[in-house]
Amino acid sequence: MSGAALGLEIVFVFFLALFLLHRYGDFKKQHRLVIVGTLLAWYLCFLIVFILPLDVSTTIYNRCKHAAANSSPPENSNITGLYAAATPVPSQYPCFMPWSYIPDGIMPIFWRVVYWTSQFLTWILLPFMQSYARSGGFSITGKIKTALIENAIYYGTYLLIFGAFLIYVAVNPHLHLEWNQLQTIGIAAANTWGLFLLVLLLGYGLVEIPRSYWNGAKRGYLLMKTYFKAAKLMTEKADAEETLEDVMEEVRKVNESIKYNHPLRKCVDTILKKCPTEYQEKMGRNMDDYEDFDEKHNTYPSEKSLVKLHKQVIYSVQRHRRTQVQWRILLEQAFYLEDVAKNETSATRQFVHTFQSPEPENKFIQYFYNPTVEWYWECLLRPWFYRILAMVLSVFSVIVVWSECTFFSTTPVLSLFAVFIQLAEKTYNYIYIEIACFLSIFFLSICVYSTVFRIRVFNYYYLASHHQTDAYSLLFSGMLFCRLTPPLCLNFLGLTHMDSSISHQNTQPTAYTSIMGSMKVLSFIADGFYIYYPMLVVILCIATYFSLGTRCLNLLGFQQFMGDNDMTSDLVDEGKELIRREKRKRQRQEEGENRRREWKERYGHSREDSTRNRNVHVDSKESSLSDLSTTRSASKYTRANNRTERDRIELLQDVEPLDFNAETFTDDPLESKSERSFLYPPFRYQPGGRYLSMSQTGIFDDV
Repeated sequence: MSGAALGLEIVFVFFLALFLLHRYGDFKKQHRLVIVGTLLAWYLCFLIVFILPLDVSTTIYNRCKHAAANSSPPENSNITGLYAAATPVPSQYPCFMPWSYIPDGIMPIFWRVVYWTSQFLTWILLPFMQSYARSGGFSITGKIKTALIENAIYYGTYLLIFGAFLIYVAVNPHLHLEWNQLQTIGIAAANTWGLFLLVLLLGYGLVEIPRSYWNGAKRGYLLMKTYFKAAKLMTEKADAEETLEDVMEEVRKVNESIKYNHPLRKCVDTILKKCPTEYQEKMGRNMDDYEDFDEKHNTYPSEKSLVKLHKQVIYSVQRHRRTQVQWRILLEQAFYLEDVAKNETSATRQFVHTFQSPEPENKFIQYFYNPTVEWYWECLLRPWFYRILAMVLSVFSVIVVWSECTFFSTTPVLSLFAVFIQLAEKTYNYIYIEIACFLSIFFLSICVYSTVFRIRVFNYYYLASHHQTDAYSLLFSGMLFCRLTPPLCLNFLGLTHMDSSISHQNTQPTAYTSIMGSMKVLSFIADGFYIYYPMLVVILCIATYFSLGTRCLNLLGFQQFMGDNDMTSDLVDEGKELIRREKRKRQRQEEGENRRREWKERYGHSREDSTRNRNVHVDSKESSLSDLSTTRSASKYTRANNRTERDRIELLQDVEPLDFNAETFTDDPLESKSERSFLYPPFRYQPGGRYLSMSQTGIFDDV
């Protein structure tokens, strides 16, 4: 099993990152470089989280092996040979190799490749790709130029920070500049930036994740919040439609002013390809128009203005498409939550849906997840499951907060994570060590990464599911993951006292810690910032618990969901009315489809018989016309008149039935001959090219 666990986790993490990227990104429409860059960033960050427990168990085994090699067996002992060399003196348990042991030399190389690749992505490549993706240039050279100009200030800031650290080390007479020390300075600068953001996100996630599950168990809470989201999303949807209309109007003007023989026509064609199909059909290209640009001195938009317009088109189309998809998804959620509220009082204990799902469900799922099982889960079990899960997550949050405030204490050991790992280390229970490490770092990662997926910076950064995330947001999320994961792992190793700089013990460090170098070069960071800054998570948790950030956003005009707010109540009522309106609209559509289906099933056979009789009648007429040459012209017009009448009768059969009184309209769609002649008098053709009624006494002659 040597190295097999590492290989399995590498493959599993790749498919996990691919699945998440497929949920948020769009493989068909987005650029391949954007997909590859984001996938690589997510994959490397998730890989660090999953592989780190294996590094911890391997390090504990190496420590045991090193202690056994430096010790001798007790006197008057019959233990000899390999078992004596593998048995450390301080422990009464054998030092056996874990099932997930990774051979020496593999982990340092692995961590070095993963870490420096992720740092190259987050500080150099992904920011450049962000500017390249948002650029409105029409050529690769133009996009690269724009990206370099936008990132000049970005890269300059990094050089300034690194220069400040470099000057500090150079001025200090007790330090000598070497390559390893310069490397440590760069790592310390990156980890300091990441730890600053990590504590902010962690303080929010430790409180918000358990609270979200606890509130989800409350009756009506999710439905009220969905109404609130509907009101806000409708406002955003209307704004997106208005913005798209304004941008399309600018595109129309540019399309009409620049003809096909203009040098910038290719740029206009590129912009038109990014527009929705209905707008492309309206605007057209006017390829037949020609203008002599040498004789006319008209004002035309410049290439710079077209680049700006191209950028606006990309942004407005993406935003409009995203709001449309989110509105449809939110409607389905609202309808389902309303069904849950109605079925809670059902005596039959059978879950009944108001609208059937448009997509056919799997027969296997339908068999096991039948209406009875669905009722018990949605109306009875799910609230209790959410409450239990919320309490378990709350316990984990308390453990994390306590450990963040006490992990610097080594005698006595106050960090609960360190206590659990040290107890398992004494018995060399590697399975327990790996499970405890994985659950701990997995919970920390969920608290941090879920906040990254939830936050929204206006319309510039927003991770929307169902393939609605733009390229800029995907790349930005990859940057955040690469910057947050290394300090997250270092913080976890500090909580478990696996970092020698925290435990202050002369023990073998983990392979991940070894590539970070010694932080003694920057003592004020190693002994100050890394120790005391994580304690701020307590203040952030208290602020999140009392919703101070939400209240501040409400005061600034950004409406947030708060139960004790009048504006929230107004938005909930508005959203409820919007959902009710959409529900009535869908019910009318389904009723119309059902009426059409019933009408076709009821009169479908009679229409087929009528069509068959019409064909027989026409054939008989054609055979008789071959013998009656004197009346050929009159018969032709008579047959045409009969075909017109029967076509009109068939059209009446296809019309959707209306809700009229039975006294006025009969059920038989085929009316009597006199009635048809009264409503639809026969027509005859005049040489002047007009159809005139043969009856001059009809009541509709003057119409």
